[in-house]
Amino acid sequence: MSAEAAGRKAILRTKSSRPGKKPRKVTAESLARAALHYLERYATSAANLRRVLMRRVLRSAEAHGGDPAEGAAMVDALIARYRQSGLLDDATYARLHAESLHRQGASQRLTRAKLAGKGVDAEDIGQALASLEEAAPEPDLAAACNYARRRRLGPWRRNDREGSRNRDLAALGRQGFGYDVARKVVDAEDPEALEGEAGNRRGD
Repeated sequence: MSAEAAGRKAILRTKSSRPGKKPRKVTAESLARAALHYLERYATSAANLRRVLMRRVLRSAEAHGGDPAEGAAMVDALIARYRQSGLLDDATYARLHAESLHRQGASQRLTRAKLAGKGVDAEDIGQALASLEEAAPEPDLAAACNYARRRRLGPWRRNDREGSRNRDLAALGRQGFGYDVARKVVDAEDPEALEGEAGNRRGD
């Protein structure tokens, strides 16, 4: 069984176990409305929007019968149209999402994984990460500073710094930072100097 077929079965099993209103039969128009509504609310990649719409297709096929391949063809046509019009732009989505994750304190490794999970291809991910490197000479160090500042780790910790050292190192490790970067941040004496070395434009 293909991965796509297994995914369809998993969705159908989950939905069939939940009592509720019978879904409407999908049409090209209803899928377009759903897609535009989703795009108004969320920034997304083409692959992720396709997953969202295919859930509707599969629920409709389960409730009303019909071939899910017909719905998949309608979804693919919508995705192609929105890409051509610029409503869907994976490169821009990847860059903006990478910048947001960086500000929140995500490592490049974690950012790569999150973008890949949204279906962004390797080329667009690479360009997004390269843009982070242009903005900061050491993007992982800068992101680690962002995370440590937000969570008050290491030099931003107000008390019991030594007793919390291992816990702070582990917290940065869970964000995907290597030990050298984590140790540099946690053991820093001067957070402002550390931010300057990292190339962070905001040191507050």
